[in-house]
Amino acid sequence: MKIQGSTVLVTGANRGLGLAFAKALLAAGAQKVYAGARDPSTVTLPGVVPVKLDVTNPEDVAAAAAIASDVNIVINNAGISGGALLLDAKDGQENLRRIMETNLYGIHAMSVAFAPVLKKNGGGALVNMLSALSWLSLSSTSAYSVSKAAAWALTNSLRNELREQGTQVLGIHAGYIDTDMVSHVDAPKTSPGDIAQRTLEALERGDSEVLADETSRQVKAGFNAPHPAYLSTT
Repeated sequence: MKIQGSTVLVTGANRGLGLAFAKALLAAGAQKVYAGARDPSTVTLPGVVPVKLDVTNPEDVAAAAAIASDVNIVINNAGISGGALLLDAKDGQENLRRIMETNLYGIHAMSVAFAPVLKKNGGGALVNMLSALSWLSLSSTSAYSVSKAAAWALTNSLRNELREQGTQVLGIHAGYIDTDMVSHVDAPKTSPGDIAQRTLEALERGDSEVLADETSRQVKAGFNAPHPAYLSTT
């Protein structure tokens, strides 16, 4: 999928990785970049088109598909984390639902809305931001890991369903990315600009999956280890 001359919608594009995607797309020659955000007034990057878009709101998603009817790339970047542990009797189930609404059902809603748009515009590409935590769980990220594992399975299923219309479906896995979402975490982090650049390179190559940092590469490489990372209890 060629970036130069393309028209792209990025969700969660007002900050963090979404902002890095928007910047990288403009630098790579994208013709138009729609920057989705719950509050479009927070989109301040020159050269993009702000779009009101909460991926958990069906009206927002439908309106975005109508506004951005010329897109040939959709980047599902919006995501949330945090909250109670899965077995927290008071808040565990509600927290899991809240995270799944954005990280799983938001991707599904965007895919349903934009699959016909991509087909009309020649097939294009659908990019889903996943995680190394699609494949393992830490005690502090259990609900987030559930949502990303489900989003990985969704991405693989979407790839099968969209193959006939010629849509490239690309899943991006990474460990900690240096954004405000993980500012409290004391661990090695990858620059959001590096993740964005590797994603665009993968789109150009026609890839289906990107292991965008050393963490994601190590986790997936360890699947066949005697004690793989997804069995970790740390």
